[in-house]
Amino acid sequence: MDRNLRAGRLATFAYFTLNGFLMGMWIVHVPVIEHRVGIGHALLGWLLLLLGAGAFAGMQATGPLTDRLGARTVVPLGAALCSAAVVLPGLATNAWTLGAALLVLGVGNGCLDVSMNAHAVQVEHGYRRPVMSAFHAAFSIGGVLAALVGARTLSWNWSPATTLGAVALAGLAVTALAAPALLRPADAHRPGAAAAPVVNTRHRTPRHVWALATLALMIMLCEGVANDWSALHLRTVLDAPASTAALAYGAFATTMTLGRLVADRVAARVGPVAVLRHGASVAALGLTAAALSPWIPLALIGWAVFGAGLSGCVPQLFSAAGHTDQGAAGTNVSRVAGLGYLGMLAGPAVIGPLTHVLPLNLTFFLPVLCCVIAAAAAGIVRPSRHAPARLEAEAVRPW
Repeated sequence: MDRNLRAGRLATFAYFTLNGFLMGMWIVHVPVIEHRVGIGHALLGWLLLLLGAGAFAGMQATGPLTDRLGARTVVPLGAALCSAAVVLPGLATNAWTLGAALLVLGVGNGCLDVSMNAHAVQVEHGYRRPVMSAFHAAFSIGGVLAALVGARTLSWNWSPATTLGAVALAGLAVTALAAPALLRPADAHRPGAAAAPVVNTRHRTPRHVWALATLALMIMLCEGVANDWSALHLRTVLDAPASTAALAYGAFATTMTLGRLVADRVAARVGPVAVLRHGASVAALGLTAAALSPWIPLALIGWAVFGAGLSGCVPQLFSAAGHTDQGAAGTNVSRVAGLGYLGMLAGPAVIGPLTHVLPLNLTFFLPVLCCVIAAAAAGIVRPSRHAPARLEAEAVRPW
């Protein structure tokens, strides 16, 4: 049983890393593909909405499907679709074909995202301690690998079709190799442990899960703001050189990844409520420092603290949703992931119009407010009675 759990955990790491790598490879090729297709930034922005729409649709469809068929079946299907679809933008020749390619890639990404998170909940249930954050760190590491590989292939003047075609084949190979190690539902239960209750998956999503999804929207809105506006903040507000401004996102992403690598140990020690409450509070302080700082070094530190604070928040929300009802983990995770993804898209979109009435740095108090609300509502991730015993024990802690 322990061997199956360890193998299932390694397979989950593989799929999270693969997902980050696939989406990262698309991202690093955006400028080349935009030039090859012959479109401008404005049209590209509209086409990217199709990527988001496809991801959201894929998430909502995959949740109930995962509950019905099992993550062991759906994860490889989602990974195969995402892997195969990543080559499509590289083959696009005009705006129409690129839009269709991004829609399919978004669906594949959404399917893989929800199913692998549902499987991660299953692994965490078997381990009976927090392990979710490390999986999300693996996604970030996959993005870093994509940046390194993409930079090298671009320096060799490989075409997007060639590079993304090779990536697609590699993704399909990883999918096939990792699939046999995925857990069957029974593998997540140790001898003597209570089995997950059998439920009817055709039920309404609990209000508790929608509340978790709302917090996910707020936290991932903050991530979206950092992704798209951190470098521009240093460049336009503090007049930093372009090379220095880029360090703002680098500082955020680095501490985000490092924080997720240790967040599981912290959650096991102090409980998920404390991780969300103190993490969101630290994030609010970090972004406030960055927004108000007149000095570049302090602003960089602020963005780094912002990433460290946020790093463990979203995994706690995904874990809480998945453990709310083991029989509907896929559906519940899809609700949290779906609204969270909308928040990731909405963050940059909301900040833009606000800059017409406020300086850019002052618009950051919107995500600061989101962090404050998340900190105040952190008790919502307190483990339910169906949560793993180790996690359940944390519910009695006063944090």
